[in-house]
Amino acid sequence: MMTVLITGASSGIGAGLAKSWADNGYHVIACGRDPARLEALHQYSPNITISLFDMTDRDACRQALQDCNPNLVILCAGTCEYLDNGVVDAALVERVMTTNFLGPVNCLAALQSQLVSGSRVVLVSSMAHWLHFPRAEAYGASKAALTWFANSLRLDWEPKGIAVTVVSPGFVDTPLTRKNDFAMPGQVSVDNAVKAIRRGLDKGKNHIAFPAGFSLIMGLLARLPAFIQHAVLRRMVRS
Repeated sequence: MMTVLITGASSGIGAGLAKSWADNGYHVIACGRDPARLEALHQYSPNITISLFDMTDRDACRQALQDCNPNLVILCAGTCEYLDNGVVDAALVERVMTTNFLGPVNCLAALQSQLVSGSRVVLVSSMAHWLHFPRAEAYGASKAALTWFANSLRLDWEPKGIAVTVVSPGFVDTPLTRKNDFAMPGQVSVDNAVKAIRRGLDKGKNHIAFPAGFSLIMGLLARLPAFIQHAVLRRMVRS
């Protein structure tokens, strides 16, 4: 039986993916920090086992993830905090970078010896780093770092037969995005996000971006000359 290991499975995309693969008969290892939500996943399907740990703790990762032997790894735990009025908050930046970047790195370090030819690792990034949005200094930087790391790692792992996929969602209706106090164009449901990710993985894609229309617009904006991007994004700065 194929084993799928998912971090951030307590809610949002992670929980949706866990249920989707469990429904298809796969063994799912659902990882997270919320015991009640993880237990609810376990009750949802006998195909789901749970692992409670904090992935920002390197030793906890190493202990929790030993002997998992997954065929597919989905690292999608994440957080988002914004800087307001250009005030640099070092503690805030550290929290976001630790969760969104170092957390997945801790998991990869713990799992790498268990991955074999034919395994695939999926890292959930974001379109947010495609443009330099105001207030998104910490979040955008964390997702840019994760994407850079994943794309470099793909080159080093290809000779081993281990595939690396980066997922770049737009806005997905999750508990995290519901905290946003601004318009979120092109927002999609968790179910649609799950379908987009699974469809892309079935095709063996190295990069999955969705929704398609919003991805196209963001990609076009990212290709504009820097001075035009600056003029557009400057309008988003809060006075």
